[in-house]
Amino acid sequence: MDLLNTLVDKGLRRESPTREEALAVLATSDDELLDVVAAAGKVRRAWFGRRVKLNYLVNLKSGLCPEDCSYCSQRLGSKSEILKYTWLKPEQAAAAAGAGVAGGAKRVCLVASGRGPTDRDVDRVSKTIAAIKEEHQDVEICACLGLLSDGQAARLKDAGANAYNHNLNTSEATYGDITTTHTYADRVSTVQQAQAAGMSACSGLIAGMGESDEDLVDVVFSLRDLDPDSVPVNFLIPIEGTPLAGDWNLTPQRCLRILAMVRFVCPDVEVRLAGGREIHLRTLQPLALNLANSIFLGDYLTTEGQSGKDDLAMIADAGFEVEGTDTTTLPKHRADALAAAGSGCGGHGGEGGGCGPCGDAAPADAVPAQAAAGVTASTPAAAEGSHADLVAVRRRGAGTDLPPNA
Repeated sequence: MDLLNTLVDKGLRRESPTREEALAVLATSDDELLDVVAAAGKVRRAWFGRRVKLNYLVNLKSGLCPEDCSYCSQRLGSKSEILKYTWLKPEQAAAAAGAGVAGGAKRVCLVASGRGPTDRDVDRVSKTIAAIKEEHQDVEICACLGLLSDGQAARLKDAGANAYNHNLNTSEATYGDITTTHTYADRVSTVQQAQAAGMSACSGLIAGMGESDEDLVDVVFSLRDLDPDSVPVNFLIPIEGTPLAGDWNLTPQRCLRILAMVRFVCPDVEVRLAGGREIHLRTLQPLALNLANSIFLGDYLTTEGQSGKDDLAMIADAGFEVEGTDTTTLPKHRADALAAAGSGCGGHGGEGGGCGPCGDAAPADAVPAQAAAGVTASTPAAAEGSHADLVAVRRRGAGTDLPPNA
């Protein structure tokens, strides 16, 4: 197929495809799907071999966000029955992070709901970073705290944060349909502030919110222009109690095409298979490892993920290997550029958001009774053809007395 040969050649040269070529990937048929995966897999292996980087989310505070992001269970007015708790203490966060590191995670993503951190919040997170680094000196730390104010990125960098995550989520043209309490430009500005401070930038998208192929290509090309080191690709988790609870627009085949398109547009970037992979890719998850070189281990912010041991088994069974702490994630040219900018990190999303949050400080609510009892709550089936039975609200790990999934 001439299109795929062209895209492979461009990917090996770090040359961007045209918009028309990117759209053509999304328009390929199911009969061509394995050819698309194989072609994008050549680009993935050229830059990242068969390594898979593991990342672990720690939700530092959860719920009652003042923002109105339609995909988010922590949003203003959310009726989702999620865990709600205020800031974890540094030692609690360090313990949660330790579970992920023990499971093989190379990076810990510290997430807090909120429009953006106060200076006091930055102090809290700085103490948490210190507590984690004291126990796990080599672990990468990515902070994800919402919109940044002047000087906050530099303070986080000085505290030991290697990276900062803030996702664009969708195209600029459709952003106002998803969120009204902040702008697309606000998000771009935060990514740029992180880069200016010398942190590795992580910024990605959410697919499945009713966007068109053109919207998907728009946001991925915008991400390429921003040049983050990591692009998490999230697939919307339609959580009961959110405006998008009934939006089941994805098939496993479409998810693979989206991942392939992202790989072709961002050939030498860490592409992370993020929120929603289990419920949308389902049994085709191993195929996605040919496209993405990074995944989250275990649970997400407010929903449960695949068990950590199943993640590790999937990676091994698919013929891939977990990336060690002694390996630099990014290709040399990107790692060298990042080091020159002042970050020692080798690279860097969340249900529908990678490690991207959305809220204000949550009250110290008690953990729901079902959490203490170890019960996992699943949402009822939504529209016909949905897989809502696969969406389980997180009732373990951070903010509970139950062991985390790692």
